Amino acid sequence: MTDTIASPSTRRLAREKDVDIDALAKRLGRTTIAPEDLDRRPSTAQSADTTLWDVNHAQYGAVSEEPTSRFAQVAARNMAAAQALIPAVTHHDRADVRAVEAFRHSLRSEGEARGVKLKALAFHVVALARCLRRFGRFNASLSPDGQRLILKDYVHIGIAVDTPHGLMVPVIRDADRKGLWQIAAEIADLAARAQARKIKPDDMGGASMTITNLGGIGGTAFTPIVNPPEVAILGITRTQTETVWDGDTPRPVPMVPLDLSYDHRVINGADAARFMTHYCGLITDPRNMLI
Repeated sequence: MTDTIASPSTRRLAREKDVDIDALAKRLGRTTIAPEDLDRRPSTAQSADTTLWDVNHAQYGAVSEEPTSRFAQVAARNMAAAQALIPAVTHHDRADVRAVEAFRHSLRSEGEARGVKLKALAFHVVALARCLRRFGRFNASLSPDGQRLILKDYVHIGIAVDTPHGLMVPVIRDADRKGLWQIAAEIADLAARAQARKIKPDDMGGASMTITNLGGIGGTAFTPIVNPPEVAILGITRTQTETVWDGDTPRPVPMVPLDLSYDHRVINGADAARFMTHYCGLITDPRNMLI
């Protein structure tokens, strides 16, 4: 007797495709199988031998279990495939945020009047949108067979949001055509709806590139995983005050650490260095973003 739930037509299709429906359900971590699941091919990570991971943890002490959501399972499969199949490299850099912070604080009263809190993340979205227009290979996707590079004539930026039910990545559409206040308002709206599980399907997917921001939590650097079919992802951690020499004079300067992970099949190290040099220049002098 099987515990797998599937319609008679799905079972018939599984027999025609010679698919073991119970084994498929176990591999996907699911109890229900739909017709579209029958065409799923295991990634390198999913087909690897994981028998050594099957450990009875209770023999070493008390344990408890909780099920993972279907949303988390889908995200985990995508990230595992990305880690297994994409030759990723991470470029680390930092940017002086004195001017951004001064400008942001100068707009505090206007933000209160508008009902919008202008966070530093809005400036990063604007800067990234500018860079994606300037460096087209970053605003691209590689076809699954690796034979074609799809260059995009739009700039949509994903914002990774940490929620109690898993990481969600809603998208700001046409970020290169929107002003700072509109982007700030959209970030707040998307983050709030993600936390409340009110994000719609149209709010997700199709990003040119994603920003994952840990600045409000901590850390000095990390290696974000590229979110395919995107070819790069930008990580941000907490701003740190560092000593910068102005001639013979040491000065305390707030610097934001930036971590750019990229698919080396599409982007090389020199591309990444140029991209981040331009990005840091925009953050250092935000007037360049507003021209």
